[in-house]
Amino acid sequence: MPPATRARTSRQPGVPVTELTIDRGQADPGRWPYTIPVVRQIYDEGLRLHPGATVLIGANGAGKSTVVEAVAAAWGRRMSAFREDWLQQAVAEPSSEDSDLHRALRLSYTRGGPTGGVFLRAERLHAQADKFSGRGRWAERIEGPILQRSHGEGFLQVLAGMVAEPGFYVLDEPESALSFDSSLVLLSIMSDMLAAGSQILLATHSPVLAALPGAQLLQLGEHGVAPVEYDDCDLVTSWRAFLDRPEMFLRHLR
Repeated sequence: MPPATRARTSRQPGVPVTELTIDRGQADPGRWPYTIPVVRQIYDEGLRLHPGATVLIGANGAGKSTVVEAVAAAWGRRMSAFREDWLQQAVAEPSSEDSDLHRALRLSYTRGGPTGGVFLRAERLHAQADKFSGRGRWAERIEGPILQRSHGEGFLQVLAGMVAEPGFYVLDEPESALSFDSSLVLLSIMSDMLAAGSQILLATHSPVLAALPGAQLLQLGEHGVAPVEYDDCDLVTSWRAFLDRPEMFLRHLR
């Protein structure tokens, strides 16, 4: 497999997901979303995931959400096959706006891996709030109704309650609900989740969240997907350029 999709071999026992592939019998490479470069690359070569955290970065339209939505739905199907109490099944169900990539996407697993996990999209958290409140072990982990909290507070409370349940956690642009300080709190929570044996797939536009220690950064674009160093990725260099000289960007608004 080319270096662009290679992750180091896992030494963490039971890492949930090792690789993404596409069942070619269920896919039409001539139509969307298989025409998106990252999806086409998965179709052609597969994509290995880091045993800890994989962070997808790239411009709008690069395919980050398309990939994470499909991965979450595929993981939800696997977990619901043998966990009747798995509330994440409902959370991971694709919405009417999602692509049908999840039908063809296949996940490779390690045997005996953790069976927890959840898919969280910041903009849908309140719509899913009842699934996280007053239900068995969730009533103990999450204090009080989610809807009585701010969007960001609810998001962090849900994830903090997940630390005790190792699994595969898929997050799609959680920064949309978070302030700078809350983003730092999320970094701490994700670090605790990784230390407890979880695996994380994160799509983000946030240079703060992209700095998650030990994560593999994958940059999506017209080239497909390739690993990138934090200091070299477009996300970080663009923000640094703006913060250093905002007037160079704002003059175009006049």
